[in-house]
Amino acid sequence: MNIGEHARRAGSAIAAMGLGIGSLSQAAFAQAAEKATEAAATATAAAGAYVPMKPVPGIGQPVDGGIGFQQQFSPNGHYALWMHDALLMPVITVISLFVLGLLMWVAYRYRQGKNPVASRTSHNTVIEVVWTLVPVLILVGIAIPSISLLAKQYKPAPENALTVKATGNQWYWTYSYPDNGGLEVISNMLPDDEAVKRGEPAKLAVDNRLVLPVGEPIRLQTVGADVIHAFAVPSLWFKLDAVPGRINEKVLVIEKAGVYYGQCSELCGARHGYMPIAIEALPRDKFNAWVLSQGGTIDNQPKPAAAAAPAAAAPAAVVPAAAEAAATESAAPAA
Repeated sequence: MNIGEHARRAGSAIAAMGLGIGSLSQAAFAQAAEKATEAAATATAAAGAYVPMKPVPGIGQPVDGGIGFQQQFSPNGHYALWMHDALLMPVITVISLFVLGLLMWVAYRYRQGKNPVASRTSHNTVIEVVWTLVPVLILVGIAIPSISLLAKQYKPAPENALTVKATGNQWYWTYSYPDNGGLEVISNMLPDDEAVKRGEPAKLAVDNRLVLPVGEPIRLQTVGADVIHAFAVPSLWFKLDAVPGRINEKVLVIEKAGVYYGQCSELCGARHGYMPIAIEALPRDKFNAWVLSQGGTIDNQPKPAAAAAPAAAAPAAVVPAAAEAAATESAAPAA
């Protein structure tokens, strides 16, 4: 009886010690892994600490006396600006001058002083064929690059593209980063004096910018929280409506680091003109540093999976030693 009782107690002690040691090992390993992750994040942030970028006058913002489009910093922007400058403007100019010249010639040639008896010609087959075919050919020539530009603007984003959601509110923007741990930024317009103090344009500067990486496709989604808004940045050739209950999506690629300003471009209420957009485009390492400084996580990075295996293996290695010690203690009284 005495030996059996001691054996049962030894078994219970072994089980309890195994569970306790296993739990302690798992907790210790998890704590060590957490500290290592925090240390790595701190080192990454220190290596490329985020510093808000200063805007460059005339880049990504309106200029005094400007009558054309802003300088473009996206592939679609370059294509659209080329289409406007090299195709549309020449066609518009030639047609306008032709029509003006034709009107002046007709007014002079067929004035009453030279033609007291007006012509009664009602049909001219050659002229009718020409003024039908020429406009058709002009429109076809314009349609080809136009359709190409539309296709480029609505080309789907790559599967691994960074996703950012812009939510329009009355009257401010909320930016969410679902790929960076659900990070969220609320952006409001700065007072004019504060904007000028920071060296930024009044009515366009904000307290928190939309920070994005340079040189990679970004899946930019828009939605409205209350009424219809529109997310528009002229220097990036980007405009997308933000409609309540519906997510719209386009790809944005920014070619150069810098600060780019825009505004809500859909009448959305009394303070429609006071919800600007400020995008700060950073190199990828600085963008990652900014994400970490905001408490987010780096997107498209492998999760640390090595922690689970050693944590599970540690109790198995400790239990035999604990069992041997418990058995020795229980056998001593029996003798």
